[in-house]
Amino acid sequence: MPSFDTVCEPNLAEVRNAVDNTAKEIVTRFDFKGTSAAIELKDKEITLLGDAEFQLQQVEDILRNKLTKRNVDVRYLDKGDVQKIGGDKVKQVIKVRSGIETEQAKKITRLIKDSKLKVQAAIQGDAVRVSGAKRDDLQAAMALIKKDVTDVPMTFNNFRD
Repeated sequence: MPSFDTVCEPNLAEVRNAVDNTAKEIVTRFDFKGTSAAIELKDKEITLLGDAEFQLQQVEDILRNKLTKRNVDVRYLDKGDVQKIGGDKVKQVIKVRSGIETEQAKKITRLIKDSKLKVQAAIQGDAVRVSGAKRDDLQAAMALIKKDVTDVPMTFNNFRD
């Protein structure tokens, strides 16, 4: 029976490359000379450091540009709050989304069931498996998910015929 998986998985190698390129640009840019502006990646969490919120915003803009150039959707980024750390320094943690949350998975399965397509959707861990008898129905389900789920970047893999 043909099936595919709907997942929310960023290309972590490209995310790491974008963070590294952002760090290089911070070091070479004139407006960051003598400041504590920095960026680092640990376990799907990007930490931005700076002297002020304005500086964090500049570092985030650079990061978004680098991610876009590397074809990584910026909707994978989940921004946290700006926190004050020691003196006049601030930091912000940005989480890289990975996997579909339970609430979002339920929304996708409800969407597919309400569409009256001849396919079944089942939540399997952090992915949603869609299976059906015809390949055309699966492609219609893919188009439906792409059109209606816009707040999270969805990708489709594991297509079986």
